[in-house]
Amino acid sequence: MGTVELDGVGKSFGEVEVLRDIRLDIAEGEFVVLVGPSGCGKSTLLRLIAGLEDVTAGCIRIAGRDVTALEPYDRGLSMVFQSYALYPHMSVRENIAFALETAREPRAEVARKVAEAARMLQLEPLLDRRPSDLSGGQRQRVAIGRSIVREPAAFLFDEPLSNLDASLRAETRIELAALHRKLRTTMIYVTHDQVEAMTLADRIVVLNEGRIEQVGPPAELYERPATEFVATFLGAPSMNLVRGAAAGAEGAETLGIRPEHLRPDPSGPWTGTVAHVEYLGVDTIGYVDVAEIGRLALRLPGRAPMVPGETLTLGYDPATLHRFRSGRRIDEAAD
Repeated sequence: MGTVELDGVGKSFGEVEVLRDIRLDIAEGEFVVLVGPSGCGKSTLLRLIAGLEDVTAGCIRIAGRDVTALEPYDRGLSMVFQSYALYPHMSVRENIAFALETAREPRAEVARKVAEAARMLQLEPLLDRRPSDLSGGQRQRVAIGRSIVREPAAFLFDEPLSNLDASLRAETRIELAALHRKLRTTMIYVTHDQVEAMTLADRIVVLNEGRIEQVGPPAELYERPATEFVATFLGAPSMNLVRGAAAGAEGAETLGIRPEHLRPDPSGPWTGTVAHVEYLGVDTIGYVDVAEIGRLALRLPGRAPMVPGETLTLGYDPATLHRFRSGRRIDEAAD
C-alpha cells in the first residue's frame, strides 16, 4: 500500500511556526502536487514525510504504519531532488543500480530492475555513458530511474524540473505523467510552477503561510477557488479581484473574474484605458486601467485588436463571476 496520512502535522524552528495542523490523506496510486509561494512550507512538508526533518506535532502514517519517529530509510520511500545527485565516476547503469547493490540484492535481480527502469525511461541507449555525457533532462531521468528500482511505497519529488529549460520541462512533464500511469505508485510532488501542478496532479494541495488553503482536482481549484489566495495563485494572468461598489452590486465584498471571461462590450459596466498589450501567439493579453476599480487583465484569442492608449469598455457573463467575503468564497446557495 502507498497511502500517506498526515494527521495534525506541525513544524517549528525555534519560535518560528512553519507548518500548522496539516491534515491530508493521500490515496494509494494518487499523484498529489504541493504548491504555494516561497516560504509557504511545501518543501518542509515533503522533508517531514521523507523523515529528513522531525515533526514538532502530529503523526505521519505510510501504508497505515506510524512512521513519525522512523529514520528515512525505514519509511519505504524514494526521493528525487532538484539536484540530480548522480555519481560522476559511475555509468548510468551503475548509478541506477547503486542502491540495489548496496542492499546486496542478487545480481540477476539488479540487472532485471535496471533494465526495466531503463526501458520505461527510454535510457537503454545511455546505460554505459557517464552523467557528464548527458543532457539535464537525461540526468533527471537517471535520478528517477534510481528511485524506481527501489520499488518504494511512494515517490517524493522536490522541484525536480527546476533546472531544466522550458522545452525540456514540458517534455519531462509528459514523461512523468506517462510513468505514473505505468507504475500507479503514489507520487507527492513539490513545485512552485502552476503549469506543472495543473498538468500532473490528480489533486493539488495549495499551501499558504504554513496552512492548507484548499485541496482538490486541478479543474475544481481553478473553477471554484475556495479563497481569494487560491483564486489569484492559480492562473496566469491572475484572477482579477474587484472591490468596492462594483463588488457590492454583485452581492460580494470582493468580486473575482478570470481574464478569459472579460470581453470588449460597448454595453458593459467597466470602461478604461488600455495600459499594455502582450501578443502571445495563441492569444493576446490586455491590461486595462479602470477608474475606481484598478487594472484589469483580459485574455482574447489570437491577435486581438487592442493598442495602448485606446478606450475600451468591458463586459462579462455574470455566471463566470466568483464572489468572496472575508477572503473566502461565498457559496452560491447562500447568496
